[in-house]
Amino acid sequence: MAGNTFGKIFRLTTFGESHGTAIGGVIDGCPPGITLDMEAIQTELDRRRPGQSAIVTQRKESDKVEFLSGIFEGVTTGTPIGFTVPNTNQKSDDYSHIKDTYRPSHADYTYDKKYGIRDYRGGGRSSARETISRVVGGAIAKQVIPDISINAFVSSVGEIFIDKPYQALDFSLIETNDVRCPDPATAKKMEEYIKQIRKEGDTVGGTITCVIKNVPVGLGEPVFDKLHAELGKAMLSINAVKGFEYGSGFCGAKMRGSEHNDLFNPDGSTKSNLSGGIQGGISNGMDIYFRVAFKPVATIMQKQLTIDNKGHIVEMQGKGRHDPCVVPRAVPIVEAMAALVIADLYLLSDI
Repeated sequence: MAGNTFGKIFRLTTFGESHGTAIGGVIDGCPPGITLDMEAIQTELDRRRPGQSAIVTQRKESDKVEFLSGIFEGVTTGTPIGFTVPNTNQKSDDYSHIKDTYRPSHADYTYDKKYGIRDYRGGGRSSARETISRVVGGAIAKQVIPDISINAFVSSVGEIFIDKPYQALDFSLIETNDVRCPDPATAKKMEEYIKQIRKEGDTVGGTITCVIKNVPVGLGEPVFDKLHAELGKAMLSINAVKGFEYGSGFCGAKMRGSEHNDLFNPDGSTKSNLSGGIQGGISNGMDIYFRVAFKPVATIMQKQLTIDNKGHIVEMQGKGRHDPCVVPRAVPIVEAMAALVIADLYLLSDI
């Protein structure tokens, strides 16, 4: 299996399966001499971990990271940073009923056809538990670019949306509720809706908005390595992501140029920032903001018809512990992938 490494200079390689011994990774290209805040790294993992509230999967994992190399007395040495996070609360029997069955909208069928073998326990390598390694890598990447702030939050669940621009939101409120929505009234509606969906044995999708501030002018290369293209690849590599838009996004397709153009201020900033902080694939110093769409979790606690590995139509029903809505736990993952992109391009630049 190829495609397990992300980045050009600041590179993260991940390994492990959902029900294997551990999830882990190797970070190569991290500069030496960075004093790491280990508590901050663990805090990011705690934001992602299962079992943290009533609206997420109840799998109980402490998700404690153990660093194996590349750090001496809390300071990066410039050598590869190896780390593992043990899996301690697997219930593999919950998946025995799908050993020979393909779950709708999962990777079961494609993995089996591509590799001729699949780990059916929790999805194996295709499980979102792989994102633990991304969160560790992103937490370190944030400390490579400490002057740049990255804040993601849940902006919609189903048909429930925040009806305010991000500039009107208080990001300090993101972690004050289980949904990670900085608008308290909307967060309450979202939480109640997710609980209702869970009772019905169903799931629901949503969107996450991410805002990156204090990005210097000049990140990104103007042809194939455009900054927004790198962010798009990063976000679309996250499990369950179905869409990515930055700046005006798809709304820009409805506008005229006279409405959409970002007019300049004398200092080089712009009046509207419909470009989303990126022009010609290069950061322009304005806020970078984008939105990521997540599909409903594919495993539902309702009976569905599917096929087995012999092509027979069979009935199946989800079992075990699953998120009714993935977006609350995906917030730190979106931040992590954004940090990996920005740190990598920062190290590639001459800034």
